[in-house]
Amino acid sequence: MFNNIPPITRNIIIINVIVFIVTSLMGNQVIGYLAGFYPFSPFFHSWQVITHMFMHGSIMHILFNMMTLFSFGPILEQTLGEKKYLILYFLSGLGAFFLFNLWNFVEVQQLSSELQQLGFNVDAYLSGASVQFAGNADAVLKQKELLESLKAIVATPMVGASGAIFGVVAAFATLYPDSKIGIMFIPVPIKVKYLLPIVIVISVYLGISGNGGGIAHLAHVGGALVGWLLARNWKKYLYRFN
Repeated sequence: MFNNIPPITRNIIIINVIVFIVTSLMGNQVIGYLAGFYPFSPFFHSWQVITHMFMHGSIMHILFNMMTLFSFGPILEQTLGEKKYLILYFLSGLGAFFLFNLWNFVEVQQLSSELQQLGFNVDAYLSGASVQFAGNADAVLKQKELLESLKAIVATPMVGASGAIFGVVAAFATLYPDSKIGIMFIPVPIKVKYLLPIVIVISVYLGISGNGGGIAHLAHVGGALVGWLLARNWKKYLYRFN
């Protein structure tokens, strides 16, 4: 059965599983090099914009992502052809990383402004220097609170193929809008052209409100946006696809 999956989808799943097993065995140090950190973080490395797509935080995380890719990827790969499908997948992952960190940048700028007004040297902190608080006890307490929020952005990596896979799902919804899928808690199948916008709106809300529970919801939005844009453009020339 697995051999019947088109080659790009099959190989992406295999690579993700191998990376998950290897990083699980090797521990947090390897994860720290491959996960996707905020680009202005001292922990960021350029290769992370790609490698983060193959990192997962738990067995349920990778299982959900790979099952979703298995459900939607083969149809798209056969429709678009291997080249365009591969472009779709990786550009969606990059779009996820970009939008997620664009919002991080906005939040970092706001936190940095408040910290600098209190006399805290944010640039020194981001360069890896030791923390130096300034002012009276109330000012120091406020700086510590703001710094914890800043640390949550700078020192918490983004992992997972979800952004790329949301791009695949969005492309599927664009090319096959009337297809119906079943989903938990909904008793009847629902057309993807209705389901996807609902998911995106919820993701935007959770991402901006900060109630996401540690999930990079805006990364999902970024991936879906790229997938939608690419599929919307390619749909015009669908007859040329392999």
